[in-house]
Amino acid sequence: MLSTLARAATRRPLTIILLWVLFLLLGFGLGTGVFGRLSDNVPEVPGTESERAAQYLDRVDPTGESITAVVAGTAVSDPGLREQVERAVADVRDIAGVAAAPDPYRTRGLTAADGKALIVPVTFKGGLGDDAEEKAVNATADRIKQIDAPEVHVSGGPLLGKQLGERAQQDVKNAELISLPVVLALLLVVFGGLRAAGLPLVIAVSGIAGAFLALFGFSQVTDISVYAIQVTTMLGLGLAVDYALLMLVRFREERRTTEDVVEAVHRTVAAAGRTVLFSGLTVAVCLTGLLVFPSVFLRSMGLAVAAVVAIDMLAALTLLPALLAKFGAKIAPAKTRPEGEEGRFFARVARFSARRRVAVLATVVPALLVLALPVTGMRIEIGDATQLPASTEARQLYDTVDTHFPAGTGVSPVTVVLKPGTDSATADRIRALSPTAQSRALPDGGAVVQLQPSGRVDGKEATDLVSRVRDLRGTEPVQVTGQAARLVDFRAMLSDRAPWAALTVLAGIFVLLFAFTGSVLIPLRTILTTLLSLGAALGVVVWVFQDGHLAGALGAEGLGALSLTAPPLIVAIAFGLAMDYELFILARMREARHLTGNDQEAVVTGLRRSGRVVTCAALLLAVVFGAFMTGGFSPILQIGLGLTLAVLIDATVVRMLLVPATMTLLGRRAWWAPGPLRQAHDRFGLREEPAEQAELVNH
Repeated sequence: MLSTLARAATRRPLTIILLWVLFLLLGFGLGTGVFGRLSDNVPEVPGTESERAAQYLDRVDPTGESITAVVAGTAVSDPGLREQVERAVADVRDIAGVAAAPDPYRTRGLTAADGKALIVPVTFKGGLGDDAEEKAVNATADRIKQIDAPEVHVSGGPLLGKQLGERAQQDVKNAELISLPVVLALLLVVFGGLRAAGLPLVIAVSGIAGAFLALFGFSQVTDISVYAIQVTTMLGLGLAVDYALLMLVRFREERRTTEDVVEAVHRTVAAAGRTVLFSGLTVAVCLTGLLVFPSVFLRSMGLAVAAVVAIDMLAALTLLPALLAKFGAKIAPAKTRPEGEEGRFFARVARFSARRRVAVLATVVPALLVLALPVTGMRIEIGDATQLPASTEARQLYDTVDTHFPAGTGVSPVTVVLKPGTDSATADRIRALSPTAQSRALPDGGAVVQLQPSGRVDGKEATDLVSRVRDLRGTEPVQVTGQAARLVDFRAMLSDRAPWAALTVLAGIFVLLFAFTGSVLIPLRTILTTLLSLGAALGVVVWVFQDGHLAGALGAEGLGALSLTAPPLIVAIAFGLAMDYELFILARMREARHLTGNDQEAVVTGLRRSGRVVTCAALLLAVVFGAFMTGGFSPILQIGLGLTLAVLIDATVVRMLLVPATMTLLGRRAWWAPGPLRQAHDRFGLREEPAEQAELVNH
């Protein structure tokens, strides 16, 4: 397959390049339409009680979405301001699609006790089409913002997703403007020439276009989270640079022994292309673990990111060889260095780790376990507007309400659906759970009871209230929904499905690594060492964002919990990225072992040949992730920090110390497999073509 791709790319390079140009135009044209289709509703899990209750209300409840406005910064009793607000409220009531807009001066609780702020909630009619709802929401927001006051903020409901989508689009642009020049500068240092340094950026731009197009496609059939665009874009950009870097380094090495550019491209694809192929498949397998969860968010993220990885892999195996076939003659071969000089530092590190393998294991493993300790106390929550940058409209509204109104004002209530036939005594006991409970009848004879929790929307008080209602209802037709109920159901879903997701990922990785190495012990060793680096990275994220240590240095704050989006994405993506570097190193070790038959020297040679590439790739990924962390969204900060730490720890501590130590400790046994599996690998396992193998090992 790889040889076929290489021949196609080198025979018709202009055709391949033209096809990718068309793909780029499609991605940056049609694909950018995803920014207008992003959703802030992450915790929905089909089939759960909270989701069934929400769907029931969508069918029978005449009320629909709502938004909230806050006017502040001056005395709200001012006659001129009062006249403006009352006139605006009257105009809003006349907008088609608006169901209710209470007068804040005549409604209890909507005017602040300090007299310096007021809230205007607006509810829309149920059953509106998307266009009608959008028109009503925009008209309402525009009219309220005409009020002349120091602070007028409008957000919530459909507006929140739109505002976050606009902010996400700006953050992606800023991250690209920051990361691409820095990546180019680092690539210039690595390759010493603009042509070679520019090619990975071409592949990176392809990854970005692929991210946009994949998300736009999935947005046609499911909700796409506002955080998905940043995660997929930064991963698409980072992996594209990784794969291109690996291929270019190998191409320049091949050019040392052949002047025929096309032949050098074929050899590059046969050797490094195999690693890219397995790396892409391994990352995709890691993301399939997200498909085990019924969460729409996790499944869509898994599919979208896997699609981006596949596009990056395809670009590295087709577009880059075509570009090399066309322009590779102008790229200087790698410099020939005296025997023992190339990769000398990494060879020294490998030999040190091999000689002091017990000491290395006794030092590094406990250190990583200590870093991972905070994971034992990890908590996840949906979060509120404090997760958003201070410049977003939703955060400004939240901060203003928090400053002027009692704690809990504006917090989403626990919504209890009393279906027809519910015992009146049970309904009374449920209402008694909150002194401020509000009830309204439904057209089908049922009712909705809204219980206002104290504290945060997803704090312990709110989730405990959900559990108390569910315990109290007995066998009555009562269901609970709302943000707190969705969090309870999401946590239960994670707990139930996490073991199956882990089993799926680990089994897939084991099979792929066995196909790559022919060993059953190397996959087990790889999984264990990767879990160590992943646990350490996640532990630091908990220590920073949950416990609040050093969070201010990242422009964030301790929130008492992680965003529910962060841990599953960090685990899935970081596991895949760690496999990248493992495969880079194992490929070189395997080549050296086949040539020399010396297991210990193969470990040193593997690190000597791959150490520079792995280090550069990790540094470039860290730059990309760091650039996306400038946006200020707390979930993105958490994911970005987790992935950055996982990559850096894995590429340094694990791959440079633990890998040579454990491989040397295992010795020849590292490459062992039972007879039947060995025969299966010899027959079906993928490897370089035998005729080329000896030549490839020499480089």
